[in-house]
Amino acid sequence: MTRYLISFDDGAMNIAAEDLPAVSDASHEVVREAREAGVWVFGGGVESQRASIVSTDGTVTNGPYPETKAVLGGFSVIDVPTREDALGWAARLAAACRCAQEVREIMSDDPTT
Repeated sequence: MTRYLISFDDGAMNIAAEDLPAVSDASHEVVREAREAGVWVFGGGVESQRASIVSTDGTVTNGPYPETKAVLGGFSVIDVPTREDALGWAARLAAACRCAQEVREIMSDDPTT
C-alpha cells in the first residue's frame, strides 16, 4: 500500500459561518468511513497562523503570514493500494469540505523497499 497526502489551502474553505457545522459533520463522516475502511493514517486542520522556520543551524525566524502566501489549511494521510483510490477519497473530502483537495504520494522511508 502507498500513503498519500490529501490537503487544501487555508483560504480554500470560504464557507459561511452558518454552514460550518454541516461541513464539520460531513468531513468527520468521511474520516469515520476512512477509519472503518482501514485506510486512515492521520489528519487534521492546521491553525491559521504564522509559521516558525527553523534553519539548519537551529536559528528560528517568523515564517510567512497566511495572508501573503498559500499555506496548509488541513490535511489527511491515507494508505491505499492505488492513486485512483487516493483520488476517490480526495473527491469525498472535497465534497464534504466544499473545497478542492491536492493529492500527493508520500515517498516511503522504509529502507527495505
